[in-house]
Amino acid sequence: MKSLRLRSQIAGWAGTAGSALFVLVFLLEGWLRPGYSPMSMYISALSLGPRGWIQIANFLILGIMLGLFTWGIAAVFPSGKASRWGVILMGVLAALFAISGPFVMDPMGTPQSAATVHGTIHGLAGGIVFLVMPISMFVFLGRFRADPEWQFLKKWTQVLGVIEAAAVLIFTIVSKAPDLMRADSGWIGLIQRAALVPFMLWLFGFSLGIIRKGS
Repeated sequence: MKSLRLRSQIAGWAGTAGSALFVLVFLLEGWLRPGYSPMSMYISALSLGPRGWIQIANFLILGIMLGLFTWGIAAVFPSGKASRWGVILMGVLAALFAISGPFVMDPMGTPQSAATVHGTIHGLAGGIVFLVMPISMFVFLGRFRADPEWQFLKKWTQVLGVIEAAAVLIFTIVSKAPDLMRADSGWIGLIQRAALVPFMLWLFGFSLGIIRKGS
C-alpha cells in the first residue's frame, strides 16, 4: 500500500508540475523572446537561436515528468479500462516530447527538399503527439465513466476532450496551408497553442485528482 501511495503521489506531482511548467515556460519565453511572434510561430520555433536551449530543456523536462506520470498511473490503474492503452499512450507522449527537445525543428518555411534529419524527426514526433493527445483523453474517459471512484473527472475530461479533438482537427487542416507556414503571417502559432493547452489543462486536473485520491 505504501508503494502504491508513493507511486500515485509521484504521478500526481509529476503531472501537475510538468504540465504547468511547460505551458508557463513557452508562454513567458514567447513573450520575452526578441523577434518571436506567438501568434504566427510554432512553439517549437523557440528551440532555435541562441536561447533555444530553454525550450529544448522545456521539452526534455516535460518528457521526464510524463515518464514519471506514466510510471505512477501504471500502479494507480493496474487493471480494467485504460490500464493498458492509457498507460501506453501516455508513455508514447512522454517519449515523443523528450525527443522533440534535442531534435529541433527546421525554421518555419523551410522547403521539404531542404529539410534536415533532425527537423524531419521533430515534425514526425509532433504529428504523432497531436494525434495521441485527444485519443489518450478519451481512453481515460472510458475509465472515468465506468469506475465510480474516478467519476469526478468525467465531466472535466469530456469537455476538454471535445475541445482538444476539435482544436487538433483545425490545427491539422490549417497547418497544411502553405501561406500560414511563413513566420510573418497567419495565426498558426495561436491555433497550435489552442490545440495543446486543453490537453495540458486536462493533465493538470487529472494529476490533481490522483493527488486527491492518494492523500
